[in-house]
Amino acid sequence: MEWIETMPEQTGKKINKTGIIASLASIPLVMTLGNSMLIPVLPTMEKQLHITPFQSSLFITVYSIVAIIFIPVAGYVSDRFGRKKVIIPSLLLAAAGGVVSGWAAWKMADPYGTIVAGRMLQGLGAAGAFPIVLPLVGDLFPDDNEASSCLGMIETANTLGKVLSPILGAVLASMVWFLPFFAFPLFCSISIAMMLFLVKAPARKEEPLPFRQFVRKIKVIFRREGQWLYAIFAIGGLLMLVLFAFLFFLSSRLEDEYRIDGIKKGWVLAIPLGALCAASFLAGKRIGKNKVVMKWMIAIGGVFAGMAIIVVQFFPELWWMIALFSLAGAGIGIMLPCLDALITEGIEKKERGTVTSFYSSLRFIGVAAGPPLAALLMKSATTTFLFLLAGLSLLGSAIAWIGIKPEADNQAKS
Repeated sequence: MEWIETMPEQTGKKINKTGIIASLASIPLVMTLGNSMLIPVLPTMEKQLHITPFQSSLFITVYSIVAIIFIPVAGYVSDRFGRKKVIIPSLLLAAAGGVVSGWAAWKMADPYGTIVAGRMLQGLGAAGAFPIVLPLVGDLFPDDNEASSCLGMIETANTLGKVLSPILGAVLASMVWFLPFFAFPLFCSISIAMMLFLVKAPARKEEPLPFRQFVRKIKVIFRREGQWLYAIFAIGGLLMLVLFAFLFFLSSRLEDEYRIDGIKKGWVLAIPLGALCAASFLAGKRIGKNKVVMKWMIAIGGVFAGMAIIVVQFFPELWWMIALFSLAGAGIGIMLPCLDALITEGIEKKERGTVTSFYSSLRFIGVAAGPPLAALLMKSATTTFLFLLAGLSLLGSAIAWIGIKPEADNQAKS
């Protein structure tokens, strides 16, 4: 089954690859803003809505849980009916969720339940947006070098969203506390317009497989490719857990010990995330289609991140801590585009959406698990917490070394 025509056939004219890449990269940027932008605003929301910290945390949690549940469904639907036909309605759903939450916060006397419902709707939209971008990159860029470079840009945009989120969220909330809810639909509308006008819908040349036959084929893929797929799934989940756990830890330390909050805290948090962003961009540019290099970069990046996190406890001074967490962020940033490239280029187009959706779900689980883990351990067992994060980073390296075995000639399996 062929889902798209080759890039030269995608348009009748000169191809605007920059526009295509920018359109695709806008989606993870917007989705990351939609979730992470609320983090610096939660204390304000607690005061305005008269809710507990646990209740405010549900604004983040329900988004991730709904996304985890529906990502595999969106992946299957995109394999069956096309990527763009899933992405655009998903962005519309996510935008609608932002409107619901914002309107409730603005107009309702007791808006909490409706805000949560709006966040659930946003999570449903998120399930069919960023996770579907990964297989779409593989569809649009048959050349492995171009696909790897584009995936690096995608991860860079995803990380850039994390860099901008605490700053933008704090700035918007300083005007009106519920303004971040209304900003999200505006961001979604920009991505929708870019997808409509700059990315042509993939052309499906054959009828999709019946559901039962499709499931049997997916089972065959996991039996045949299971070792390296499971390795990538596990590493992706571990990396997101480590990243969001140490960001939560750093955010709390900045406020509790150094009295840094608000917009200033957002700028400080942006430093390690900026290092991650730069590393993702550079790694995506350099890896090409060399899968042996990808494996080495994943293994080295995990060791790099793990060692930096271990050293944090011996240098509690603020700027040493920022520098070490920036090194850890760079290690994680090196790993992410390599994982994306391996899984996107190693699976056939007709199963790519479903398989990459499992990878995205594992990443969301890591995002959801990291902050609670940090909250549980960081105050009473800081040393244990840091050693645990370092151990998980090193475990990711070990899994890569043992579980990912690219062919010596760097040729991907079809």
